[in-house]
This record gives sequence, C-alpha cells and structure tokens, in this order.
Amino acid sequence: MVALKDFNRISDFEWEIEKTFRHGMIVPVRIFASEEIIKGTLDDQSFEQAVNSTFLPGLRGHFCVMPDVHQGYGFPIGGVAAANFETGVISPGGIGYDINCGVRLLSSDIPVELAAPLLEDLALLLFQNCPSGVGKRGAAHLSGKDFQHMCMEGSKWALKNGYATPTDIELTEDNGCISGADLTAVSPRAIERGIAQTGSLGSGNHFIEVDVIEEIFDERSARIMGLTKNHLAVQIHTGSRGFGHQICTDYVREFQPVISKYHINIPDRELVCAPIQSKEGQRYLAAMRCAANFAFCNRQLLAYVVRNTFEEIFSKETNKFQLRMVYDLAHNIGKIETHNVDGNKEKVCVHRKGATRAFGPSHPDVPEKYRQIGQPVLIPGSMGTASWVMTGTETGMEKSFGSCCHGAGRVMSRTQAKKSVRGETLLKQLKEEGIFIKAGSMSGLAEEAPDAYKDIDLVVESVVGAGLAHKVAKLRPVAVIKG
Repeated sequence: MVALKDFNRISDFEWEIEKTFRHGMIVPVRIFASEEIIKGTLDDQSFEQAVNSTFLPGLRGHFCVMPDVHQGYGFPIGGVAAANFETGVISPGGIGYDINCGVRLLSSDIPVELAAPLLEDLALLLFQNCPSGVGKRGAAHLSGKDFQHMCMEGSKWALKNGYATPTDIELTEDNGCISGADLTAVSPRAIERGIAQTGSLGSGNHFIEVDVIEEIFDERSARIMGLTKNHLAVQIHTGSRGFGHQICTDYVREFQPVISKYHINIPDRELVCAPIQSKEGQRYLAAMRCAANFAFCNRQLLAYVVRNTFEEIFSKETNKFQLRMVYDLAHNIGKIETHNVDGNKEKVCVHRKGATRAFGPSHPDVPEKYRQIGQPVLIPGSMGTASWVMTGTETGMEKSFGSCCHGAGRVMSRTQAKKSVRGETLLKQLKEEGIFIKAGSMSGLAEEAPDAYKDIDLVVESVVGAGLAHKVAKLRPVAVIKG
C-alpha cells in the first residue's frame, strides 16, 4: 500500500511517487494536491491504482493525479496519462465507462432578484421537460440513420437539425465532433441503448443546475465569457449514457485476451489495454469517438430543451431570457494531442479519466474567443456547494498535459452516503438554504449529498496552487435537477 512517507514533496501542492517505488513502473506519479487532501485519500485505493497505471507500455512524462482523485475502475478517477502514439497503449479503464461525461455552461442576463419568485416553477418545469433517471428514454426519437449521423457528426448533427447555433458549435471542445468515429466498431446492444437514451440526463452525479454567479475573480475573463455577477447561469452535466457504458463494457471484455497476444504485463486486470496502433486499439478508438460525439450532441439537445424552458418561464418577465453558450468540455476521454515531453514535441494519446482538458492561452485548439485568456475550465460542485469557472494556463500545459480536475471528488461511496444521509432530510435542508431540488428518487439524492464529496474550494486551491488553472468566477446553486 502507498503511504504518506512514499510521497516526495515538490511544493505545497505538488508531490511525486518516484518510479523506483515499485519495480516495473515506467513513469513516476505526480500528485497535484495539498497534504490535507492526500491524507484524506489514503484510505481508498486511489494512489495504489495510480502506481499500477504507470505499468502501461509507452507512457510518457508522469502519471498525473488531480486533487479530486478517488478510487475508480483500473485508473483512479482524477487520473491523467499520456501514451506515445506509436508505441503506447489505450486502456478503456483509463477513460471510463461514461465516455465524455462532461459539462456545458450557459450564461444569461437574468438577475437573480427577478428570477427568485420563479425558481421553484423553473425547477419543476426543467424536471418535467428533461428526461432523467436510470434507463430513462430520451427527448429525441431517432431513426437508425439519424443515430449513425449523430455518432459521426456529434453536435454538428444538432446544428443541421435546428437544435444548435453556430456559436454553440464554435464554443464546444473539438467543435462537438471528434473525427475517426466508426459505428461498425460498436455492438448492436450499445446502439440499441444509445438510440433509446438520446437527449436524456441520466442518474448518479448527472444534473442540470441553475446557478447564481456569486463572485468574480477575473473581470476580463468573466466579461469575455459573458459572466455577470448576480446573474443566472446553467450547468448541464451528463455524458454518453448507456451507449458509452456498453462500449466500455464490450471492450474491457474484448481486451482480456489482447494483453496476452501482445505480451503486455499489467498488475491489475482492470487495466486491460491494446496497442494504439493495433487493429484492436483502433477499433476501440473508433467506438469511443462514437460515444464522445453522442455525448456532445446529448448535452446540446438538453441545452435546446433548457433554453425553451427558460423562455417559457421568463419571457413574460423580461425580453432577456436567452441563454448564451460559454463552453462545453469533456471528461472521460482519450485524445490524440501533441505535447512537450522532456523538451521535445511528441504525439501522444492523453487519457483523462475524471479530468478535463485545460489548455492555456494561444493554443490553436482553444476557440478564438478565448485564445487570449485560455480555455474555460468548468468544475461543478455537488448540489449544495459552489462550482467554479476557471481558465487553463501555460504552466498546466507543461505540468499536466494541459489537464485539470473535473469536480470535488467523492469521499464516501454511494452506499455509504445512503447510509449516512436521508434524501428527505437533505431535500428539506437544501430548500431552507434556498436551493430547489427536483429528483427522481430520495435514495439517488442521498447518494449525491454534499457531504459525500470533498470540499471543492480546497480542491480548487490545489489546482491554483499547482498552477494548473486560474480562477474566474464562483457559482452558487439555486435549483438542481437530478435523475
């Protein structure tokens, strides 16, 4: 087991487990977190999983661990690793089951004072209009051909069909579409699940949240993003639903014999993988990209429904009811990128599991609107806690392959949370705090209680202290829709 004595302190927010810690490690583990967060995480398998992950062939630089880290499948959630594109591997467990689980942020000109009397009605109507819950059917009913086009085109399919604006596409990571998707690499069962759930929120930690912009820390960046203090904003957090889950399930099973075929030695079977350049690795990449494009479009379809709901609620009160796109980004993704490794530019496949891209200023993959300030980084809270809007930095490009944390990170399992918290009690408590909650079940609500997560402000202080991101604005929830 990994102990605190095994961490070498680089700074207050940066630590390393050297690759000599265990025979077979290819790269060291670099942790971006305070000592307090590290101590609080030693009880689960997060750091052991990080060490195990460093055995994957072709890894470069170091394995990155974000401050929201917690135990996952194979990789810890909050893990980032870059594998050489020619000699490295791709691991479904290093990307996750909910492929391209991500967050979209929309801003508005609606002041909270105007909105306050309507927030409960807004929460109810959002809950009614946005399908949520385990296995819930989606709002869009697609033919097989439509679904194929959506998996190939992502959010661009939504634009062609009237569910998006050109600005929505421009301000989505990868313009809402990752090339190289191929639906022939996806099982019929995954397609069956995906068609049924297009345009749905799901359950677990997925949500639609109406927030108030409570504090601005960077006036210039906030102005460019269209964020105004005391105005409403909306976050949409969901991913590829059962479609992505089935793809991950299928390839974890398919890759079991692959590691023997390619003589890959790993300490944990959950890390099954395939060489990126192998036919198996290429098939998984093609299937994963289908799920990623589905997820981009899924959030776009939900944004369309949320915009219509805002118009229905607020159009009688103001003519400024429109929701503007700020940004949409992916978690749980494998991306082919070029990064500086040991002083040289190198093409790598960056696995970001429970982590988000956080490219710095001037990077060509950042939308032109944000190129001077860096890519928006969205770090959602947990119902009753704050969320953060940040920007990527040049330092993060060098330290973490342009990556940052994706949320607060769990400290309780879902089972523990349900034993510790009653959903009905939590619902009442949050309402007393001025937060209107609409949830599909009380047990599901208890699973996502704020106490089940780390203190997000401490997590944010860690990424700021490590230089991975820069604060722009802090958001406070006023209405939350859960599956």
